[in-house]
Amino acid sequence: MPDPTNPAPVLARISSDAASLHQALCALPFDHGASASALAARITDAQDLAGTALRLFLALSPQASRPTPTGLLLLQHVAQIAKAAQDAAAELAAALARAVENQRRQTDATSRRVVLIGPTPQQFIESAADLVDRIPALCDAVLRDRPQSPCR
Repeated sequence: MPDPTNPAPVLARISSDAASLHQALCALPFDHGASASALAARITDAQDLAGTALRLFLALSPQASRPTPTGLLLLQHVAQIAKAAQDAAAELAAALARAVENQRRQTDATSRRVVLIGPTPQQFIESAADLVDRIPALCDAVLRDRPQSPCR
């Protein structure tokens, strides 16, 4: 469980992991075959990111038993990080499902003309990348808005 008195290391890891995931998503070419497994791996990365943010939220929650505006703002930012990561995972899962569906349509087609439905897997991936791209700024906001501990 993260240290609620010093969330900075966890936030740094979340920010770094989000930046890495964003880079991987931007470089992900989608051509059905091997890319489906790469996409599935990115889904688990996004889910892991959300899990880390939720564990941080749980660690910080006891401090909010007597909520202050600053404490609630801190929790709001951490919840937004978790939501962005979960939404990104959902977008990636939708990309995977759409890609498999389109591949099935192409395989089942009796004619050369296949109608694929949209949005395309790539559009879902781009949406996920946009969501993940917000996470480092949210981590910075947590660090900026977090109440400072008194000197010991």
